[in-house]
Amino acid sequence: MVEGIKKIMLVEDDVFIRDIYETKLRQEKFEIVMAENGLDALKKLETFLPDLILLDIVMPYMDGMDFLKEFKKDEKWKDIPIIMLSNLSDKERVMDANTLGVNDYLIKSHFTPSEVVAKINALLER
Repeated sequence: MVEGIKKIMLVEDDVFIRDIYETKLRQEKFEIVMAENGLDALKKLETFLPDLILLDIVMPYMDGMDFLKEFKKDEKWKDIPIIMLSNLSDKERVMDANTLGVNDYLIKSHFTPSEVVAKINALLER
């Protein structure tokens, strides 16, 4: 790992979306770790402490909301910002995610990868 490079964990089960965001984030010089679901992400957090997490909601084994509940239980992760990146846009889901402490909630179809990177950079104050 190079000093000063920001680390992102992308938690997304859709291979196509994962590939798009991995490519864009690497172009922007982020170090990336991919997780396919919430369980995978929790396991990877044991050895990779990201500067920010991009989190999908609908995933197998452990969805994004259940991941957030587990994530928030661990004190060492409390300062890691989370951007929820989902296609679910119902107000109740957004409110639930905000209650669980996400820093931003983005609808995938409303934001380009470049716009998501701008949100990441704003949160990380690069």
